[in-house]
Amino acid sequence: MIKKTYLAKQLYTGSDCLINHAVVVENGSIVAILPIDQMPPQAGPIYDIIAPAFVDIQIYGAHEKLLAVYPSADSLFRLYEYCSKGGASHFVVTVATNSNAVFYSCIDGVRAYWEQGGKGCLGLHVEGPWINASKKGAHLEKFIHPPSLEEVKELLAYGKDVIKIITLAPEVCSPEIIQFIQAEGIIVSAGHSNATFEEATTAFNNGINTVTHLYNAMSPLQHRSPGFVGAVFNHPTVMSSVVPDGYHVDFEAIKIAKKQLGNRLFVITDAVAETTIGPYPHHLEGDKYESNGILSGSALTLIQSVKNLVNKVAIPLDEALRMVSTYPAKAIERSNTMGKIQVGYPANLVCLNEHLIVENLITAD
Repeated sequence: MIKKTYLAKQLYTGSDCLINHAVVVENGSIVAILPIDQMPPQAGPIYDIIAPAFVDIQIYGAHEKLLAVYPSADSLFRLYEYCSKGGASHFVVTVATNSNAVFYSCIDGVRAYWEQGGKGCLGLHVEGPWINASKKGAHLEKFIHPPSLEEVKELLAYGKDVIKIITLAPEVCSPEIIQFIQAEGIIVSAGHSNATFEEATTAFNNGINTVTHLYNAMSPLQHRSPGFVGAVFNHPTVMSSVVPDGYHVDFEAIKIAKKQLGNRLFVITDAVAETTIGPYPHHLEGDKYESNGILSGSALTLIQSVKNLVNKVAIPLDEALRMVSTYPAKAIERSNTMGKIQVGYPANLVCLNEHLIVENLITAD
């Protein structure tokens, strides 16, 4: 029986901020949350902040190893290191619009990582190719197409238990296909879409609960055509990710979105890795990435995202922390195991100093 105690001046649980409290962990699970004055003197160092470890559900690679180019366990070990340094205990590795051969290789890479004891990777996020070419962004049009049910069945059969999220444009996929994907237990996220306000609203009402990178690659909000963005703002339950680097979305636009969405807005890094080969040659330009001259990914970590939300968007720290932990966990239907510090939950904790620098990451697995 292994018992450890983690002390915090401020303990953010995902719902409350507790002052001078301790998290007691036994065999990887949280067994108690108690005031520090109930702890023995040798209980351990006191961190300025402890919060739920972060969750990134859209990230493509790190340390010069983009998964789509290097679909190996090594790429994912590097990505886990990158995520950990940014405060994330878990991630969903992502591959953008590509050939089926690349998707299959990435599925193999995730399985190899798991077989080698790799931690943190929840599975694969397939972004495209079933998107709208008019909103392709940096995605390559030669791969973009509406799917047949047979193609979907083949990919999902090969990626069983690995594919966790698929981003698609609802106006180019039949309701039958969307329902089939969801019936397989996969999150369907709407994105890279030119759907009208009405089309997007219908898709949300029919069960699509999540949207990929708000504002980017979607029909905008206009006064006579409220578009996809307007449908997201107007819907009562659909959640959306956003990339808070100041390049994908202006910080003032994030302020507007936060007022509209509240706890339905969460953060992804959309981070990529430098590469000179493959169909997406990402090059670092300042503190963002471009591919073929188009903005193609961020250089964010989740802790930098928190700092941007607090310092650039004026979001309170407790809410910024929820946007990188509690809310993404909800978006991928993992609220019962992550994104909170609560008795009975796995002990996935991030420890920060007063300057929001990651000092320690505790993981249950």
